[in-house]
Amino acid sequence: MRILVVNPNTTASMTETMRRGAQRYARPGTEIVAIEPEWGPESIEGFFEGFLSAAAVLERLATWTEPVDAVVMAGYGEPGLQGAMELMDVPVLDVTSASAHMACLIGHRFGVVTTLDRCVPQIEIALGEAGLMGRCAGILASGVCVLDVDDDTSATVAAMAPQARRLVEEAGAEVICLGCGGMSGLDEGLAEAVGVPVVDGLVAAVKLAESLVDYGLTTSRARAYQRPLPKRILAWPRPRG
Repeated sequence: MRILVVNPNTTASMTETMRRGAQRYARPGTEIVAIEPEWGPESIEGFFEGFLSAAAVLERLATWTEPVDAVVMAGYGEPGLQGAMELMDVPVLDVTSASAHMACLIGHRFGVVTTLDRCVPQIEIALGEAGLMGRCAGILASGVCVLDVDDDTSATVAAMAPQARRLVEEAGAEVICLGCGGMSGLDEGLAEAVGVPVVDGLVAAVKLAESLVDYGLTTSRARAYQRPLPKRILAWPRPRG
């Protein structure tokens, strides 16, 4: 089985972090292929950068030619999922809803710890579209920029832990979700610091993707996610060099 993990930003080192994190938990025989778009922001912290990234990611997927069995969209709270579901003929999962769905299987309410406070509304919208905000105890920011997450993982966990404790002690969260794809691999450290289960969205999406492929299920074409209508789109996708 081959699963394509798509980092929505253009920072290749973060793509590699995601690949390693996903491969660590993938079962034997599952190959993780990780890519990033060829243009767009180096990190995504806001709506403008998110929508730019969505277009770049969809272009990358539209020009992808190698066979894969599933796609994981690795941006937490970022747009583009529904377009990818229309475009691809394999299951497409995103780390936001995957982490929340998995958290709901092991606790009544979950909380999310993300990067900057300005990213919280994007996550609220994504969880709302997935129908999961009713189980969300809250979303708090660690104050760590996306590009700083990889620099010092111990410092990142230390910045996240107080917010995770607030969600557990004050808001009633029983499970914490890592609110950034670049936080992959920090689940065990944060769980040890806080004392509740912590869900890495990238791992959750990969494990759910494996299950869908095993079950033989893929995106329904009945209505919402029909293939895109055949029409001319001016100057897109761009020729690849």
